[in-house]
Amino acid sequence: MDTVVSGIRSTGNLHLGNYFGALKNFIDMQHHNRCFFFIADFHMLTTHPKPENLHGNVKAVLSEYLAAGLDPEAATIYRQSDIHEIPELYMLLNMNAYIGELERTASFKDKVRKNSENVNAGLLTYPVLMAADIMIHRASKVPVGKDQEQHLEMTRKYARRFNTMYNVEYFPEPVPYNFGKELVKIPGLDGSGKMGKSEGNGIFLCDEPEAIRKKVMKAVTDAGPTVPNSPVSEPVQNIFTLMNVVSEPDTLKFYKEKYADCSIRYGDLKKQLAEDIIKVVAPIGERIKEISANDAYLKKVIDEGAEKARISARQTLTDVREFMGFKSF
Repeated sequence: MDTVVSGIRSTGNLHLGNYFGALKNFIDMQHHNRCFFFIADFHMLTTHPKPENLHGNVKAVLSEYLAAGLDPEAATIYRQSDIHEIPELYMLLNMNAYIGELERTASFKDKVRKNSENVNAGLLTYPVLMAADIMIHRASKVPVGKDQEQHLEMTRKYARRFNTMYNVEYFPEPVPYNFGKELVKIPGLDGSGKMGKSEGNGIFLCDEPEAIRKKVMKAVTDAGPTVPNSPVSEPVQNIFTLMNVVSEPDTLKFYKEKYADCSIRYGDLKKQLAEDIIKVVAPIGERIKEISANDAYLKKVIDEGAEKARISARQTLTDVREFMGFKSF
């Protein structure tokens, strides 16, 4: 059985992009693979969160993972910071990661450009920590989006480099994995780009129905088509993309035909989209409330997940230390 590893940074509530772009696949994978799904709280530290926010965000993501359908009996669900073997492997891998290759990563250059006042070592070595997350369980498959493919390629490089340096065939070179399904990129409501946690353009799994309606009604569109069969503008295509994942096929077909013959009313389109999103989100939202209020259950899940994850991580680190020459007398 293939080992799969993936995580989500605990930087805020999960949104439709997280759900359709990752979580729905995780829910399928957990019954067919040896899955490790973690909450990436170490990765949060590059932005210096307040302690209460760090803990609160971890609790929120854990509750939302479970409410969306991840099963702690089928998959290992854990908090990254509970597995102390991860930072040790991160440190060991850093010894063979080179400044030049880290500085060339697209994500690092983007972070430097956007926030030149906070260019910390954690940002520079972010791909090494990501590699440690994957390699600690010797994963062979990793669900990743387009924006993470370069990091996964670096993980493959570090696995290859370790195997070569120590003359072993130990770490697999992990490949992208989407459970045989096309990856879904969920657009934001602001007319361009993808849905994000910090962009103010998202629908969150914990949103109340009225909040969803208000957000969708404010979604960017355009002035409307004036010529039959006009090309669809990016903002309207984004609306159709959202409808494609939450609505019935006939509903999407109806509104596309309305657009093609110039009779579309964006108000009606948005109202329909909002109600279709609510059908998806409302049941998850109710489960989030129930689960997040049950601290005893959350503690049980996170403690048991940590114990299971440590078994795998401990074995990997024991082997790595042996290969590198850290032997007991």
